[in-house]
Amino acid sequence: MHLEDLKNKVLEGGQVSRQEAIDLYKEDYEELRAAAEEIRKHFCQDQFDMCTIINAKSGHCPENCKFCAQSAHNQAKVEVYSLLDKDTIVEDAIEKYRRGVPRYSLVSAGKSLTEEDIDKVCEIVEAIHAIEPDVKVCLSGGLISPEGFKKLKAAGVRRIHNNLESSENFFKEICTTHSYDQKIQAIQDAKEAGMEVCSGGIIGLGEGIEDRVDMFFRLRDLEVASIPVNVLNPVKGTPLEDNRILDQEEINRTVAVCRFINPKAAIRLAGGRANMEELGKSCFRSGANAAITGDMLTTHGASLEDDMEMVKEMDYNICAM
Repeated sequence: MHLEDLKNKVLEGGQVSRQEAIDLYKEDYEELRAAAEEIRKHFCQDQFDMCTIINAKSGHCPENCKFCAQSAHNQAKVEVYSLLDKDTIVEDAIEKYRRGVPRYSLVSAGKSLTEEDIDKVCEIVEAIHAIEPDVKVCLSGGLISPEGFKKLKAAGVRRIHNNLESSENFFKEICTTHSYDQKIQAIQDAKEAGMEVCSGGIIGLGEGIEDRVDMFFRLRDLEVASIPVNVLNPVKGTPLEDNRILDQEEINRTVAVCRFINPKAAIRLAGGRANMEELGKSCFRSGANAAITGDMLTTHGASLEDDMEMVKEMDYNICAM
C-alpha cells in the first residue's frame, strides 16, 4: 500500500502490518514525517508529555547490558552510590514540578530494587505527595515482584518504566544476565497491579530495521502508554563504544514508523539528544510528542529552560499524558 493509504488506514482505526511498517522506512522522507505528524495530531492533538529523571541509585549493576555505563561488567567510569536519601529526592522532585515538569521518575541501577529500597521509595513518594499531590511519580526499578508493584502503587507510584531495549531476537546480543521474557513479565505484573507502563528501547545498538519494528509491535501488543526512543550515545568503556552515532534522518524515520504502529502513545525522545541536531527538535515534527528533559543517567541532555522554550515555540501544551 502507498504511504497515503497506510496513513488513512491508521487514521480510520486500522493497523499497519509488520511488512508495511518495514516498507515505510523506504518512503519519501518528508512525506513520511508529514504523515506521522498527521497521525500524531489526530490522536494526541497538541499534548506534549514532559518528564525528568533522577539517578536515584547508581553504578555496580550486576547485569551485563553492553550499552550501559553502570554495568559492573563494563569499564566505564561512573559515580557509585546506594539509594539517595529522601530529602534529596523530594527536594529535586518538588523543584522540577514547580518549574513546570509534571512527571518525575526515580531510576535505579540494578536487576531489581530490594525490599528495603522499595519501602524507602514508598516513603519518598508519600513525602513528595504530602507537599505536591499532583506530581506524577514514576519508577524504573528493574524486575520488581508483583507484591512490590502493589506496594508501590498503594504508595502513589503511578507509572513503571522498563525498557524492552530491542526486539526479542536481538536482545540476547546485548544482554544475557536476564531475559526478554522476564522484562515482559515485569511489565505485565505492573499492569496487573494497576500501574501505567513506560517502555521503549535504544536504537543504534547494531540492530536492523526489522528489530526496531518488532520492538514497536511488541510495545503495541503490551498497550504501553509511553514509548521512550533512546539513541545510543556510545560510552567509552562499554562494548559498544565504537558504534556509529545515528544521523538525524534515520532517527526521524524511526520515530515516524513508531507513530504509525503506536498512533495513540506518547512517543518520548530520551537518551542521545546531546548528539542530535537542535537537541532533536525535528523529531517533534516527525511524530514524537514527549521528552525527558534535563540530564540523563550518565550523559548530558537538554536543559529544562531550552525544552520549555522549544515546546512553547512549537505550539504544544505540556501535560502528563
